[in-house]
Amino acid sequence: MPIDLIIFDCDGVLVDSEVISCRAHADVLTRHGYPITSEQVFERFLGRSTRQANLEIETELGRKLPEAYHGELQDELFRSFEADLAAIRGIHDTLDVVTQAVCVASSGSHQRMQVSLGSTGLYERLAPNIFSASQVKNGKPAPDLFLFAAAEMGVPPHRCVVIEDSLAGIAGARAAGMTVFGFHGGSHCPPGHAAILRAAGAAITFDDMRQLPELIRRVEAEALAG
Repeated sequence: MPIDLIIFDCDGVLVDSEVISCRAHADVLTRHGYPITSEQVFERFLGRSTRQANLEIETELGRKLPEAYHGELQDELFRSFEADLAAIRGIHDTLDVVTQAVCVASSGSHQRMQVSLGSTGLYERLAPNIFSASQVKNGKPAPDLFLFAAAEMGVPPHRCVVIEDSLAGIAGARAAGMTVFGFHGGSHCPPGHAAILRAAGAAITFDDMRQLPELIRRVEAEALAG
């Protein structure tokens, strides 16, 4: 089947934000009585919604995170994004040449994506086709967000390809019946991350976003030949 829709994750796929985000989460959580390193944030919560992460943390703490935590985290993230955030290398070039429809399906909030995508010149290229886990009942690794995005774009799941950097995202895309490519070109991806993504079910892994159009053509050709 031809690919009619490319669904991009946001953090670590469109914008090189995961190192910044993990550092901000670790700093603010530690200040509020939940000691954690940025590496532990990466291992435990990458690709998952803030809502799910907070529920897990609050269960371990035995109390709700204070309202001040949420405001401090947002302020820290947005300051860091405005100062340090960059688009993933090659993403603008890729968006210039892909022929398929494109959209975003992220665990992050719409407000966060307005800041992160806006500061890198991507928001105006992708809006209004930007979808958040806040719009569905269950975030990644459930398939809900991917299925919602495909339905909003009017494309059946089997004609979608998802670009993900996290295990939760790969699990959700596969559960939605979509082809998923594992991207490991973000600065947060350690050596060996490609193998981890393949083991989780990514059909293809790649680290240069400019490869994406050719990879999609290859998958379409293989499907036609098979």
